Amino acid sequence: MAVTQRAPFAGIRLDDVKRITILDRYLVTEFSGPFVLGLAAFTLIFVATQILAIGKLVTEQHASLAAAIEYFLWDMPQFLLLVVPMAVLFGTLLTMQRLSGESEVTAMMAGGISLQRIIIPLAVVGVVVSFLALLVQEGLVPLANDRAAYIREEVIEHLSPAASNLTVVTPLAGGGKQVTIAGALDPQTQSLLNVTVLQYDSKSRLAEMIVSGKARYEGRSWTFHDAMTYQFTPDGDLATSGNSPTLLVDIGGNPNQVAKRNFSTQDPENLSRAEISAALATNTLSDAQRNSFQATYEAKLARPFASFVFVLFAAPLGLRRVRGGGTPLGFGLAVVIVFVYYVISTLFLSIGSVAGWLAGIAAWTPIVIFGAIGIWLLRRASATQ
Repeated sequence: MAVTQRAPFAGIRLDDVKRITILDRYLVTEFSGPFVLGLAAFTLIFVATQILAIGKLVTEQHASLAAAIEYFLWDMPQFLLLVVPMAVLFGTLLTMQRLSGESEVTAMMAGGISLQRIIIPLAVVGVVVSFLALLVQEGLVPLANDRAAYIREEVIEHLSPAASNLTVVTPLAGGGKQVTIAGALDPQTQSLLNVTVLQYDSKSRLAEMIVSGKARYEGRSWTFHDAMTYQFTPDGDLATSGNSPTLLVDIGGNPNQVAKRNFSTQDPENLSRAEISAALATNTLSDAQRNSFQATYEAKLARPFASFVFVLFAAPLGLRRVRGGGTPLGFGLAVVIVFVYYVISTLFLSIGSVAGWLAGIAAWTPIVIFGAIGIWLLRRASATQ
C-alpha cells in the first residue's frame, strides 16, 4: 500500500494535540521505563567518576567522609543538567525501537494515525523536561553550588584568607550602585578584612563611604565592627561623619555569594543567568570578559532545550531496524549523539564569545541544527513506513 509523503506535523489538528488520549498515555508510559533506566545508568557513570574525587578529599586533604559525601551531593545538581538530556535521548531511542520492532508503529499507522501524531506525546515530554531543567539550572543549581563551595572552602580545605583584593559591585534601587572593596575574604571566620563600602547615586556621585577593619557575616547580615561612616553632599563635600561600634550593612549576599560577585575572577559557567546579568550590568568587565559572559548567558537559556530536540532527532533513528540492537545499541548511540552535540555547542560558544552580537545566534544554532536534522529524518521515516 502506497503511503503519501507529507511534511512533518502536517494534517495534525489542534484538537488532536490538546486532547490527551489513551495512545498518549500509552506512549508516555512506554517512554518512562527507558528514561528512568537511562537516567540511572548515566548518573551512575558520573557518580563513579566522583568516587575517586571523594577518596582524594579524604586521603589527601584529610576531610571527613561525611563532609566529602555532603560536598559530592551538593555538587550533583549541575551534573544532572547533563544527564537528563542524555536520558531523554536514550528513552526515545529505546521506546521507538521497541514499538517499531514489534510492529506497533505499523499497526498505528494502518489505523490512520500518522507518525508525527505518534511522536507528539514524546515531544511534549521533551518540552516539559526542558523547562524543568531550566528551572533547576536557575533555581537549585546556584544554591547547591554555593553550599558546595562553602563546604569545600571552610570544612574541607580550611582556607586561609584570600591573598588578592575583592571588589564587588552591586546595583542599588533607583539606579545607583554600591562598590565593596576588601583586602581579603576569610572563609573560616566568614569575614571580610579591611573593607570599604562606597555608595553612589544614580548620577555616579559618591553619597556615602563606610570603612571598617573587619565585617563579619552573622545570621543573615553583615556586621561591620568599629566602622567609620562618611556622608557626602551632591557637590562632593563631606556632610557628616561618625563612628559606630557595630553597623549592619547589606553588601549583596553571604560570603560565597559575595565572592561570586567578584565577577572579574569568575567563570561565567559557575553563575546563573541572573548572576551573569548582574555582572553585565556592573560595567566592570573587560571587552573579552563581557563577550564571554554574554555568550554564556545566551547558551544557558538554549541548553535545557536539548531534551526537546533530542526527541525529534532520536525518534526517527529508533525506527530503523538494526541487527543486534536494543539497550546496548541505544546506550552507545545516545553517548555518540550527545558527544557530537556538546562538541558542536562548545564550538559555537567559542564563536559567540568572539563578538557579543553573535552570542544569541551561536547559542541557538546547535538546537536549530539538530532540530532541523530531526525533522528531516522524521519526514523520511514517514515516507518509508
